[in-house]
Amino acid sequence: MSQNRPALTLINDLWADFSEPHFVWQVGALLVCLLLASLFARWWRGRHASVGRLSDASFRLAFPLVGMLLVGAALLFLQHFMPVNLFRLALPLLGSMALVRAVIFVLRQAFPAAAWLTTWERIIATLIWGWLALYITGLAPYVIEALAQVQFQIGQQEVNLWMILRGLVTVFLTVVFALWIAGVIESRLMHIETLDSSLRMVGIRVAKALLTVIAIVTSLALVGIDMTALSVFTGALGVGLGFGLQKIASNYVSGFIILLDRSIRLGNVIQVGADSGMVTQITTRYTVLRHPGGTEFIVPNEALISGVVQNQTYSDSRLRLATTVGVAYNCDLDLAMRLMNEAAAAQPRVLSDPGPKVLLTLFADSSINLELGFWIADPEAGRGNIISDINIAIWRAFRENGVEIPFPQRDVRIIREAGAA
Repeated sequence: MSQNRPALTLINDLWADFSEPHFVWQVGALLVCLLLASLFARWWRGRHASVGRLSDASFRLAFPLVGMLLVGAALLFLQHFMPVNLFRLALPLLGSMALVRAVIFVLRQAFPAAAWLTTWERIIATLIWGWLALYITGLAPYVIEALAQVQFQIGQQEVNLWMILRGLVTVFLTVVFALWIAGVIESRLMHIETLDSSLRMVGIRVAKALLTVIAIVTSLALVGIDMTALSVFTGALGVGLGFGLQKIASNYVSGFIILLDRSIRLGNVIQVGADSGMVTQITTRYTVLRHPGGTEFIVPNEALISGVVQNQTYSDSRLRLATTVGVAYNCDLDLAMRLMNEAAAAQPRVLSDPGPKVLLTLFADSSINLELGFWIADPEAGRGNIISDINIAIWRAFRENGVEIPFPQRDVRIIREAGAA
């Protein structure tokens, strides 16, 4: 069917073919084409089963694309022998199916964890199938003409509603495609083990920003919108960044500074004020710290640049911890210090080089305070748990060897006055 032929004529011809004997041959040939396309898609999925999500997407796209190819080839061959109106109707249906699945696949790749994606998948599918219905019924040109009649001015340029809708769709598709390319670049960069993690994050952020800007500018130019008409908007955006959005801009720039100077990296254990934890994520606006207890702190990037940050694993992942125990004055100090050393050395997380060391720190009122210092290489696994394990081991060793842990005692004396009854 040519593009100028009314689509309703195709439906009328198809209805007329329904009573003809060759219609059965059309149905049979179409079913054979669809069966071959389905078999090819299954074979393709089995051949690329290890690719994961890409395999599933290629399987879903392979059926309509191969079906279009086979149906088109059958149409060209059979049109010399019989009417092929059923094939002409099947082609746009398969094309719409391929378009829906392709757009949804790109959306899932660009926004893998978006909660709104399920709703938008239905909306996109409805819009594509709705436009196909307008095309088949021959109403699409009339809808386009009606939308083009609604005109208004934007700056010095005259635009219409059809141009705006076409521009929105074009911008949406190009931005989603750009984000998909950025996702592919991200997956490639994340697999380069020799590249520093911070540089990988910078590359990913720069790629997403550049591709998004290029996609928006290109799509607007394709629609025919003069970029100078957006000068008022860009000027207002600049004023907004200078006043109301300066904090956001500062956090954005600070995020790039953190990634470029590599003072804070993914996996570092840092402390900002009273908040401490392992860096699990560095975004354009904030950094996420995960405490060993499970709590996550969201710290603005500007706070990491302008304030003091304790990076406990900046140049070395090893961290020194300490616990203090008081023993009685009449106990064997050498035995107590040896037992404390052995209790720490028995823990798998405690390093042997440098090894644990006990220091006498204070002669207190009722005890001699001994500090056990030891080093661990995995502070992200928690500090309180290893200190607790060592304290329990010390208490058991002291109890078995008769080392006393004193506690304050008070004697109460009752003094009676002379002559009292």
